[in-house]
Amino acid sequence: MLSALVYSTFFPLFITKYIDTKMYSVFYGSAFLMSFIVALHLGKLADSRGIRKHFFALFSLLTALFCALLTLLTNMPWIALFVYSLMAISHQQALVFYNSMLLSFEKRGIASGLGVSVGYISSAFTLLFLAKEMHIPKVFLYASLLFVLLSTPALFFLKNPPYREKVSLREVFKDKKFMLAIISILSLTEVANTLIAMMGIYLKKVYGLEDENIYKVIGLSALGGVMGGVLFGKLSDKIQAHKLFPMGFFLWSFFLIILYFAPKGAILPVGFLAGLSLAHLWTTSRLFIMEKFPQTQVSVRLSFLSLTERIASTTGLFTWSLFLYITGDDYRLSALFMLVFPTMGYVVFRSVKFKGES
Repeated sequence: MLSALVYSTFFPLFITKYIDTKMYSVFYGSAFLMSFIVALHLGKLADSRGIRKHFFALFSLLTALFCALLTLLTNMPWIALFVYSLMAISHQQALVFYNSMLLSFEKRGIASGLGVSVGYISSAFTLLFLAKEMHIPKVFLYASLLFVLLSTPALFFLKNPPYREKVSLREVFKDKKFMLAIISILSLTEVANTLIAMMGIYLKKVYGLEDENIYKVIGLSALGGVMGGVLFGKLSDKIQAHKLFPMGFFLWSFFLIILYFAPKGAILPVGFLAGLSLAHLWTTSRLFIMEKFPQTQVSVRLSFLSLTERIASTTGLFTWSLFLYITGDDYRLSALFMLVFPTMGYVVFRSVKFKGES
């Protein structure tokens, strides 16, 4: 929900009126990079003491508070950017522990997919039907309240997984198959996080869309996320997520190619494809980690998955800024150059051989 409503849409469109796009990219990316060490050690603590739900509750609350605080800071753009970064970091921490609680479900695929879909439903409804009522700064308060509304059921009804294990970070870092798997996921989150952070700006710069039409495109993207969450969740239960995950390399490559050639009149279906690709990544990547690596180490392992978010938000946005510089702010060509990430990621993924695979 926050991805489509705040990260992709309202905050980037607001902040880039006062701060250069490249500077916003660098600052936002740097904040994510700094958070990894915290997430890693919190994951280790959660696995050793079995307190995953406690951390989920804490960082969900912080995310909502920081989002609501943005309502008061629109006249102070640099402070608003700082608080926005804290919100994004808290949100990523909450996601680590939310993901780890999927261990409580027998059918994790549909649980993962429905979790993705519910977030996108709220975003799609808001952007498609309430866009005219959404104005800065009140939109940040609305998003905060909606986030609390959607996260509260998980706080009350999701069980805290009982698995406990004292995890050696050194051994995790030495797990070559795991690190290669994380790098392959990283290649896709590079594109996904750059898309989330920059899509509103891209639509304005390339197509000259007004804010209301940008909301519609991103709203349709959210509908793609709804359908994708259910579809890929069910498929993950039937054929296993680690077999479904490689499809993402082709989905994202196809999206970037279509985006380069898409005329203004075709941007709505391209937005839908973006949402479908995002849903595939968020639904299958966390299940992939749970299927192939020790479940007693789920929080630490998913902290590395969160690392892909942080590094992607850093290197992806740094790379995007570099491409804009090289191309002279040619947004279409810069987006096409992002093809390097899914291409390299597929090569890395194919190099990982798990037990029982030829």
